[in-house]
Amino acid sequence: MTTRRPMIAGNWKMYKTCPEAEETAGALVQKISDAAGVDIMIAPPATALTTVSRILRDTPVDLGAQNLFWEDEGAYTGEVSGPMLVSAGCRYVIIGHSERRQYFGETDETVNRKITAALAAGLIPVICVGETESERDADKTFSILDKQMENGLKRLTADAFKPALIAYEPVWAIGTGRTATPEQAQEVHARLRSFLEKRFGAETAEATRILYGGSVKPENISELMALPDIDGALVGGASLKPDTFSEIIHYKSAS
Repeated sequence: MTTRRPMIAGNWKMYKTCPEAEETAGALVQKISDAAGVDIMIAPPATALTTVSRILRDTPVDLGAQNLFWEDEGAYTGEVSGPMLVSAGCRYVIIGHSERRQYFGETDETVNRKITAALAAGLIPVICVGETESERDADKTFSILDKQMENGLKRLTADAFKPALIAYEPVWAIGTGRTATPEQAQEVHARLRSFLEKRFGAETAEATRILYGGSVKPENISELMALPDIDGALVGGASLKPDTFSEIIHYKSAS
């Protein structure tokens, strides 16, 4: 059986100016210097990537971006490419977050193009999937996730997919304070791993890290991480405060 290394990732969304990002990243680095056995990533807004990259150099914290465009360069005003993110110091990129889908019209097809572009640039994609409250209430959770995975991972081989992570974010639990029960989260993560096994084989499915994202807090992280198919967390609001995010990163010593 593969031992999957836990990952705690922070998505800062549209928060923090460059000076604020620099201060927050610096404080976080101080607080997690003793963290062991866990990968850590933060995704500041694009304007602060190079600033934060300097702070994170030679620390255990990796840099991620919140989005990318699928072309390397061109007349695409306002967009940022994979090679640009790499040059800014990024190792990871979040793709298909529910807010991108909800507010900016992202589809499974555009997510697929972005995943392909990220992998081609040498970035590790954190691929977000999840259902809305109405979809869960209508018992469509599994069919929605299957569709997002099927279309989002189209044309990818097992070898190409291998570096990627999946993040399950129940849309009804993002920023609402609601969290999926441990049983609900584990059920969905097991389903996603089962999909990966059918799509890419048992070895890839067993090795892929699947993160939970949906109002993760210091109070619930240990319970979530104890579940067999939850390999980490994609943290939103709680990642904006170094004290709180550090508590989540140190879940092992608190449990």
